[in-house]
Amino acid sequence: MQSNKTRTIVKCGMLSAIATALMLFEFPLPFIAPTFYELDFSEVPVLLGAFSMGPLAGVIIEGIKVLLNLLINGTVTAGIGELANFIMGALFVFPAGLIYKYSKTKKGAMLGLSVGGISLIIMGCLINVYVMLPAYGAAFGMPIEAFISMATDIFPFIDNMFEFVLFCVAPFNLIKATLVSIITLIVYKRLSPILHR
Repeated sequence: MQSNKTRTIVKCGMLSAIATALMLFEFPLPFIAPTFYELDFSEVPVLLGAFSMGPLAGVIIEGIKVLLNLLINGTVTAGIGELANFIMGALFVFPAGLIYKYSKTKKGAMLGLSVGGISLIIMGCLINVYVMLPAYGAAFGMPIEAFISMATDIFPFIDNMFEFVLFCVAPFNLIKATLVSIITLIVYKRLSPILHR
């Protein structure tokens, strides 16, 4: 029992470290969203942990990843970006891991990733509108109109927050969920024997 617990802790630590390293390679998608939205593939090792050890382990790895990144790089968003990263990651990883826990098949993995992706897209929009952007604006003295203006530079027809999340935030999260899911499906099959060893 103690040996299993130790192995789980070690695996969580290793996957958190890999996720933290991947988080360093963030890049924007300026054709779809303002540049403060950055894409990375750090959710791949988090999902590997959720699939191999359960959804709670995935959320723990997500939390450790964000804390390690905060310790290494500090913050330029007053902690708001890091908190948002954790919440968004957990919204994606927990449903995916939970569904896979009860259906350990390729279909189960695909269903879990799909549900997790939908959760990320829908809840991501709501959290951006009601939590993240207002908090970010308050912390840096930026009105909501400033974010809409950034989106207007990409899509001139955007003139309110609803259109901002519909045409910028939702597509950004869709691209992220799709790419991360594809990589996870490819990698998990190959690494599964090691993760369960």
